[in-house]
Amino acid sequence: MLPGPYNNLYEIHETPGYVTIFSEMIHELRIVPMDGRPHLPSSLRKWTGDPRGHWEGKTLVIETTNLTGKTQFRGASENLKVIERLTRVDANTILYRFTIEDPSTFTKPWTGELPLVAAPGPIYEYACHEGNQALIDILAGARAEERRSK
Repeated sequence: MLPGPYNNLYEIHETPGYVTIFSEMIHELRIVPMDGRPHLPSSLRKWTGDPRGHWEGKTLVIETTNLTGKTQFRGASENLKVIERLTRVDANTILYRFTIEDPSTFTKPWTGELPLVAAPGPIYEYACHEGNQALIDILAGARAEERRSK
């Protein structure tokens, strides 16, 4: 959940037995079981891993394992384990703290943190839309390709 150049909003919902985290970027939904079930066998690898969550007081703790070697997080391997801690510090801020463990890539675990600040309004679909100036360049390139192929 590290920020990129744009589309950094998240919606977090708690339901009986699950927490869901919806990401604005590529509209990805993480479903985090909270019922104490074990992780999947290590032979089952998922692009976004296998998350399991629990509460430590007022902090939501999510441990994710079983990522693939294609995850491409800072050179990490399929041995990557991510432990995330989300703690509400006030009505508009969640402190997001993460620890990265991958003995195949890093000499020791490392941790980072950043505030997640509430934003007004809904998350919109990640897609091209009116006023998207990049669309003009995309179409101009496509028309140039069409002219070359004639």
